[in-house]
Amino acid sequence: MTSIFTHEFNTPIYKGKTSFNTGLYIDGKFVEGSDKTTIDVVNPATGNIITKVAEATPKDVDLAVAAAHKAFDTTWGLNMGGAGRSRLLAKLASLMEEHQQELAALEALDNGKTFTWAMDVDTTFAIDTIRYYAGWADKIHGQVQETDEKKLSYTRHEPIGVVGQIIPWNFPLLMMSWKLGPALATGNCIVMKPSEFTPLTAIRMCELIHEAGFPPGTFNLLTGYGHTVGAAISSHMKVDKVAFTGSTLVGRKIMEAAAKSNLKDITLELGGKSPNIIFNDADLDQAVNWAAHGIYWNHGQACCAGSRIFVQSGIYDEFLAKFTEKTASLKVGDPFDLDSYQGPQVSKIQYDRIMDYIQSGKDQGATVHLGGDRHGTEGFYIKPTIFTDTTPDMKIVQEEIFGPVGVVIKFEDEEDVIRQANDTVYGLAAAVFSQNITRALNTAHRLKAGTAWVNCVNQLHANVPFGGFKQSGIGRELGAYALNNYTAVKSVQVNLGHVM
Repeated sequence: MTSIFTHEFNTPIYKGKTSFNTGLYIDGKFVEGSDKTTIDVVNPATGNIITKVAEATPKDVDLAVAAAHKAFDTTWGLNMGGAGRSRLLAKLASLMEEHQQELAALEALDNGKTFTWAMDVDTTFAIDTIRYYAGWADKIHGQVQETDEKKLSYTRHEPIGVVGQIIPWNFPLLMMSWKLGPALATGNCIVMKPSEFTPLTAIRMCELIHEAGFPPGTFNLLTGYGHTVGAAISSHMKVDKVAFTGSTLVGRKIMEAAAKSNLKDITLELGGKSPNIIFNDADLDQAVNWAAHGIYWNHGQACCAGSRIFVQSGIYDEFLAKFTEKTASLKVGDPFDLDSYQGPQVSKIQYDRIMDYIQSGKDQGATVHLGGDRHGTEGFYIKPTIFTDTTPDMKIVQEEIFGPVGVVIKFEDEEDVIRQANDTVYGLAAAVFSQNITRALNTAHRLKAGTAWVNCVNQLHANVPFGGFKQSGIGRELGAYALNNYTAVKSVQVNLGHVM
């Protein structure tokens, strides 16, 4: 039998109770995994086990894919009109809004992000995203092409079919909404794998999806490991598309599996090493505040984190002094404390990986200007860290750390900084700070990145596309652009009287 997880939150910032099934969600029902094994879910603030959830296997992937195909052929896909899909997505958004505090608390519990950030950003943005795509569901259409008077030619944008979606642990609910929204709006059925580190909100969402009235099999959730369930989804001959958010290393494996199986369509949103460029004429105080947000938001566990902070020589010393003061003021603490800005890293594995990068920076001769150590004695906390005196070849400058570690680098002029900023295999995001809008825009246009922010950073919206250049991914999330990821264009030509 599947288990029920019950938890009472009694914290300074949130008091409430949650209770839900921890099984796999296949064909509208919660079930055990085929091998009846479980996965421990750990609280990163303490290192203690929160609960156990069912572990899926490749056999369960087969069951979920079969359920999705059945739904696609009978109750979803082209069998459910856009207006019906719109109503169900809007209902889901309303249910998420009704349970927003509970969802935020679950995000804080197994991810470690602060409850405040989870409320203000993650859950709010997730609700907005589902509601945004509810508005698109009945507006998916093709075009009529003029050929001649004896022919009618038009296109249909049809759902691809069964899509596999693999989401990361850094923004569990938000990434779920980014994938789920456009896929369901366009009529696809889903087999989703959340991260084994942060499955709780995804499982709770299954109950809300059920309550909203989505037909069984439309959405299926498999909690499991990447090397088993993720690999099975990526290589499955009856999965028509796979969408993945995560590291570039794993993205390569998924792309290879997709190619070697049925040459399935892919969307990849991968890693980054985003430059944040601050010119002499920037509003210094604002640049400092935004730079801190750019690197320390979500504990540095953001693919678009502004981890390379380039500061022009004329203001470098003053910026560094103010940025140091700002960083030192950020409270690292329990996710449910009222004034915590940064909680723990998501897992012991991630904690160790970040600490290894910090040690690498020290070993390669960079200066630890601030932080660089563990915070506290329990959980997976790391002090916000600033490195200076780096060189371009250092690992902390070139590789994605995915933690609260920034490098501050001096530059001389525009040509110098553009060369340094583009010296990376990644191209996800970038930021430019200058009160000269011409300089700011010229710089933004020359940066090889999918998103360029001017006088701000980490600003994301449901209607604005997001994705990367180079090894930061393929395709775009969000906005109308994301709909293209989940539709196949069919041309139809009708003979109206042409005789052979």
